[in-house]
Amino acid sequence: MSHDAIANNDVLENLTTAVLVLDTSLRVCYINTATEILFEISQRQAEHIPLQSLLPGEARLLESLRRVVSTGQALIEREVHLFLPSSGEVLLDCSMKLLDLDEPYVILELAQLDYQQRLTRDENLHTQQQVVRGLAHEIKNPLGGLRGAAQLLERQLESEDLKEYTRIIISEADRLQNLMNRMLGPNQHPEKRDTNIHEVLQHVRQLVDIEVDERLKFKVDYDPSIPELYADFDQLIQVFLNIVRNAVQAMNGVGLIILRTRIQRNITIEKNYFRLGLLVEVEDNGPGIPKGLQDSLFYPLVTGRADGTGLGLYLVQNLVQRNGGTVTCSSHTGQTIFSVIFPLELGRERQ
Repeated sequence: MSHDAIANNDVLENLTTAVLVLDTSLRVCYINTATEILFEISQRQAEHIPLQSLLPGEARLLESLRRVVSTGQALIEREVHLFLPSSGEVLLDCSMKLLDLDEPYVILELAQLDYQQRLTRDENLHTQQQVVRGLAHEIKNPLGGLRGAAQLLERQLESEDLKEYTRIIISEADRLQNLMNRMLGPNQHPEKRDTNIHEVLQHVRQLVDIEVDERLKFKVDYDPSIPELYADFDQLIQVFLNIVRNAVQAMNGVGLIILRTRIQRNITIEKNYFRLGLLVEVEDNGPGIPKGLQDSLFYPLVTGRADGTGLGLYLVQNLVQRNGGTVTCSSHTGQTIFSVIFPLELGRERQ
């Protein structure tokens, strides 16, 4: 296989793992699309430049690659912290091997661990959602019987003092029934249609603007080239309304919220690969989410507020999944970003 054959290999282009092909002097011969995204550099810009220019200061990795060149033995290094000038520090597994074609090349594969961790988190969350939904169904039936029995008992009672107890039973049964309904999520299937994501975000902004004052500022950073998304308009409004209201509450109505849209290439959602996706970010400059909550943020009944139910972000996750997307969050003091990604290439015929 020649250098041109490597560059034209569709298999490498469709990988979500970053792949770099280097010559024995560790100059870049080829990078796949995932590498272009990771390093924010094009194949044309990267070609023939030393790897050291892409990874300045990473002497340990360069030494490992030189060892592969001299010995011909493959190396795998786990949980390597690399500093990328474009995006800062990332955690990766690095695989290095010598490939002998017309001439020897070094193949360097970089697998981001946060992606693997997100897959595991999504699988765990999906399992818990199934358990919660099953439990909510089991609780709803006896609650209805309990409420009905309390109503029958109330009709037989003459004492207003005793009737007060039955009213408490009925009231608490109704409250729990409402909680179970929220845990089960919306019953209706998404009514998908071509949807302009910026119309959704502007509608959410208008709704929230009514609830706040001038101490809360909005900033928009939209990519106008984004095509329409095939999704449920009302459900998307609910998703971003919940996220934005959470930000407002976290900042006590004082601060900045940024609504950002971008095209995302080569994405994986629930182990399905898509060439093109839509990224929506809701960023705030509030106090951040406590570290103890970040791993379980989208689980039901998890909340950082004394008056919270812990169902808002659980329902966000549910609605995003119903529309074929995924949602993540990164947070530290002064910056919290909720990132929602939807595939853009699913047409009506595939729904």
